[in-house]
Amino acid sequence: MNHNNNNPSDSIVVSDVSSAIVTAAKGFAKRHKVITFSYLYGISILCVIMLIGSGTKLTFDQQRKYNIIMDSIDLQAEYTAASRYHTAHANYYNSKGWLSCDAHCQHYKSIMDRRKSEWDEIKAEGNARMSDAKSVAGLFSEVGVNEVKDSFWDYFHSGKQFAKRQSWWDAMFMGMRSMSRDESFIEYGLKMLMQVLINFSMGLVMALFVFIFGLWGIISTYQANPLTALFFFVSASSAAFAFVSTYLFAIYGAAAGGVVGVVKMAESQMRIEAARGGGGGARMRNGYIERNRNRPHYQ
Repeated sequence: MNHNNNNPSDSIVVSDVSSAIVTAAKGFAKRHKVITFSYLYGISILCVIMLIGSGTKLTFDQQRKYNIIMDSIDLQAEYTAASRYHTAHANYYNSKGWLSCDAHCQHYKSIMDRRKSEWDEIKAEGNARMSDAKSVAGLFSEVGVNEVKDSFWDYFHSGKQFAKRQSWWDAMFMGMRSMSRDESFIEYGLKMLMQVLINFSMGLVMALFVFIFGLWGIISTYQANPLTALFFFVSASSAAFAFVSTYLFAIYGAAAGGVVGVVKMAESQMRIEAARGGGGGARMRNGYIERNRNRPHYQ
């Protein structure tokens, strides 16, 4: 005899959950209009970037002027100044005592300060020339857009690496605690899943804030007018916020789908065991399916 294991209550539960999620999303959008607008605006900016690519291409004249200014930066002089400073710093460090600095030490300290001043002056000159070259290219050029994208991806990658390292340590320590408490594998898996979600949320949100904090410094080097700079800052910040939020939503959705799938598989297995065992049935205990061994015995 064929048994139909499809439970009509499953579709009802899924429908109720979907309706609850949609209702909660609508309520959040109404209560937090600024956040919702920023997210939708950021999504539109991401779509535009995907369609048209990374910024406007430089014209032949822009490329020529940009290369001339960049080639005028004396990288060798900056490298030499940096080497002199590090040598002076090493001499000063080796000459000073624990809590004192005698005349010999002060001599090396004055040399170190002078080398540091020379290095800062050369770096400032190089940064000024680089800023002039960027102003020729423009903030919305491929040079400006790619620099901001590279900065975002660097911080985004750092945030994921933080989450992975933290999750690895959490898995090890939580595993040892679970063994000492005699917890089931399902309990350990659920706790670990929640910890991974928390770690990724912390890492990516911190990366987002650090990126936005340093974004204005990048924009200021292009010497754009204030309105253009402000528009670029809002657009780039919104796009970064939308991307990180969507990435986290995808992780949360995948995790929730996995948990629901495991629960439904466990319920289906229990129904099968109940059908096979007659009145015996099965039940969940400590994360495992436990069969009822008190079945009727027939002679």
